[in-house]
Amino acid sequence: MAEKKNKNFLTFFMDYSWYKKYLLPGFIAQSVLIAGGYGTGRELVEYFVQYGPTGGLMGMGLTTALWAALFALSFEFARAFKAYDYRTFFEKLIGPGWMVYEAAFIVLLFLIMGVVGAASGSILRDSFGLPPLVGSGLFLIFVAYLTYSGSKAIEVALSWWSYVLYAVYILFLYLGITRFGDAISANFAAHVVKPGWAMGGFKYAFYNIAVVSTVLFSLNYLETRKEAIFSGIMAALICILPAGLFYIVTVGFYPDVLNMEIPANGIIANLGVRFLLPVWLIVLFGTMIETGVGFFHSINERINSTLVAKRGRGMSNFARGAVGAVLALVGLAISNFGLIGLIAKGYGTISWVFFILQGVALFTIGLYKLSRQSRGKAA
Repeated sequence: MAEKKNKNFLTFFMDYSWYKKYLLPGFIAQSVLIAGGYGTGRELVEYFVQYGPTGGLMGMGLTTALWAALFALSFEFARAFKAYDYRTFFEKLIGPGWMVYEAAFIVLLFLIMGVVGAASGSILRDSFGLPPLVGSGLFLIFVAYLTYSGSKAIEVALSWWSYVLYAVYILFLYLGITRFGDAISANFAAHVVKPGWAMGGFKYAFYNIAVVSTVLFSLNYLETRKEAIFSGIMAALICILPAGLFYIVTVGFYPDVLNMEIPANGIIANLGVRFLLPVWLIVLFGTMIETGVGFFHSINERINSTLVAKRGRGMSNFARGAVGAVLALVGLAISNFGLIGLIAKGYGTISWVFFILQGVALFTIGLYKLSRQSRGKAA
């Protein structure tokens, strides 16, 4: 009996399918989310830190709970209706209203690309004195190459880069605690909670929930409702963990951090570890590429499914790469509007659109359709 249990245990960890079901969607979601969600630290300041160290932590807890529910329900809906691109997903969910979602999704894509472009330009300018065009060119080349390479290459790149990212964030947390642990403890001990923390957590959850559309292509490994729900909860935890690690260190610089355009740069400078900045920049630049690739691939998958339905064959690799390159160029042009303005105004407004089209729709129409499908199968 013991030998059989050991064999099952080993088989589980040697079987790649558990990774594809329970971790891969979360790693892809986190990879797409991070550059536009908390890679610079400005996003965490805008939606969490400004409400006080404790207030921000409460908001982050609310975000995690909302993500867990939304990811779990979205994954189950995609599995049940075999909706592995966002057009199919929202056609099944809200019918002709999918076109409104697509318009909002493309607006969000360009907003996030604007944030990514502004961040990369600021980082290269402030750290190395290089023209922003250098970073933009590298970003464009890598995005075009990965979108050209297709789903499998993107799965590998987005999931395995997450391990590098986690290692750097854990190092960042360790250095922050060892050097500013007293300030972090003191700020948390003050229990500062400012009005608006719940709305901050709510907005952050819903402007980022569009990331579900970039993960749909990886959900075809899910076979049961239990797997979909567990995978969704895991995705929420995987997505929030790096933000939590960064947040803890950020609290040590409260309230000065509220006025930093790129808090990550300011905090790393104060940590006084020379090698950390170039390592951080490499990781952050990689996440910017991942964010672009994730969003652009979802657009490609939507186009591909339409072409397959109409003419029986999908997009060529060259067409995929070309779409990625064009979208990256448009997004980078938007970066001229500035990082703080894009995050504060653009993200806050678009949150309400996704709350209605994705959040409300899933918990009303989505639950009804899943229930009706279950009753039909039972009958």
